[in-house]
Amino acid sequence: MPKPSRTHLVLIPSYNPGDIVYETVAAARRYWESVWVIVDGSTDGTSEGLQALAQTDPALRVIVLAGNHGKGAAVLAGLTFAETAGYTHALTMDSDGQHPAALIPTFMDESQTHPEAMVLGVPVFDIGAPKLRVYGRRVSNRWVNFETPWAGIGDSLFGFRVYPISPLRAIMSSQRGMRRFDFDAEAVVRMSWRGVPAINIPAMVRYVRPEEGGVSHFRYIRDNALLTRMHIRLFFGFLVRLPILLKRHYSAKPPEKYPDLGRPS
Repeated sequence: MPKPSRTHLVLIPSYNPGDIVYETVAAARRYWESVWVIVDGSTDGTSEGLQALAQTDPALRVIVLAGNHGKGAAVLAGLTFAETAGYTHALTMDSDGQHPAALIPTFMDESQTHPEAMVLGVPVFDIGAPKLRVYGRRVSNRWVNFETPWAGIGDSLFGFRVYPISPLRAIMSSQRGMRRFDFDAEAVVRMSWRGVPAINIPAMVRYVRPEEGGVSHFRYIRDNALLTRMHIRLFFGFLVRLPILLKRHYSAKPPEKYPDLGRPS
C-alpha cells in the first residue's frame, strides 16, 4: 500500500519522456500516495495520457505548463503549488525510469526524521551505465565539494532527492539560474550555503536503453557548457561567503540556526 502523508509528496518533472513515464508514475504511486507530475510543455502525447490517468486516480495530480522552460523551472512550479497546498517537503525524481521508486519510503522516512535536512541520493551505477556520463559527473562533484567544504554532499547531479520546500523556493526565487539542467547541482550548493545539512543515501541507477523506451534530453556540449558557467558563478559566490562558512564550520550552533546565505552571487 502506498504511504500517505500530509507533508511529503513526490514531484516528477516531465518533458517528452515517451511511454516510460507511465511506468515511472505507476511505480511512484505504488510506494507513495501523493504523486504530482509537472508536464513541462511535452509534445509527445504524454500530457494527455497523464491527465487521463489522473482522472482515475485521485492521489495523482498532473500540472501542465505552457511551453518548455526546463527541469528546474518545472520543479519550482511544482514546489509553489505544493507549498500552497500545505506540503513542506518534496521528493524529486525523473520521469525517464532511472530512479528507484522502491526507495521512496526510505528517503521520506529519513526526511520526516530530519525535516531540516535535504536527503540526497548517491548513485550506484550498474555495468550498463554510459562511461562518459559516469566520469563526467565526477568533475561536477569535485567542483561542488570545493564550493561546499565540510557539507559532505555525496553527489551533485543525481535528481532523486528530498528537499525542504520553503528554503529551496526562497533560493530559486532570488536566482535567474537553476531553471534547466543546472538545477540539481546549484540547488545542493545554495541549500548548503543556506545552512541546510545533507544526508546521503545510496541508490541504484537504471539506464534505460532506447530500444526499451529510454529517452535522454542530455546534450553533452550544451549542458556541460551550462554547468561550466554555473560553477564559475558558484566559485565566486563561494569566495564571497568563505568567511561566514569558516565561522559556521567552527561554531557549535546547529545548522537550522545559521544565518541565511542564500543571497544571489
